[in-house]
Amino acid sequence: MNIYPAHSAQEQLTAERCFIAELFNRPGQALSSVARARVEHGVTTANHLLRGTEEQYYILSGQGELFLNGHSVGQVSPGDIAHIPADTPQCIRNTGTSDLIFLCICTPPFRQEAYEAVV
Repeated sequence: MNIYPAHSAQEQLTAERCFIAELFNRPGQALSSVARARVEHGVTTANHLLRGTEEQYYILSGQGELFLNGHSVGQVSPGDIAHIPADTPQCIRNTGTSDLIFLCICTPPFRQEAYEAVV
């Protein structure tokens, strides 16, 4: 499990720890990796997919719009969990006025060779 440090409010850290504890204490839960991601105001991440890897975005703070297969699937807000099936092209756009911060949970754990940019 990887948690990349970022500055955030104490209540966000508390919510994050609770979510991670719940995620990793489920019986039969597959091995996962967790990383903190930050998207600056007005920025859209690169469109990409992870071959053979399901992702979940757990939104800690900020507002954004999630795109799957090039189509918007709606806004995300703190506390939301967005499920991204394996092999699905996706990106996220920060539509708020502050950084969008979320946990990216990959099952099975993230492997760089599974990453593929979608042009």
